[in-house]
Amino acid sequence: MAHSLSAKKRIRQNIKSQALNRWRKREYRSAIKVYEETLLHGTIEQAEKELGDIYKKLDKGASKGVLHKNTASRYKSRLTARLNHRRTSQAA
Repeated sequence: MAHSLSAKKRIRQNIKSQALNRWRKREYRSAIKVYEETLLHGTIEQAEKELGDIYKKLDKGASKGVLHKNTASRYKSRLTARLNHRRTSQAA
């Protein structure tokens, strides 16, 4: 256990930031699940709206250090590719 006041404060800060990071990660992961469900059963317009929300959550997570910026970019690219694939399969 930490003895100094600064070490004890650091432990308290780490617990708070871990909780916040878990919340942010849960937010974008659950948003992705809703988006994928919408792609299967919903409309494209609804999926586009949800994709914008996911972009915002991923960018926020990347800026706060929850995930790497390239990881966020990869998520966004793959989710957009799924939407575009759905568009082309409906048009055909």
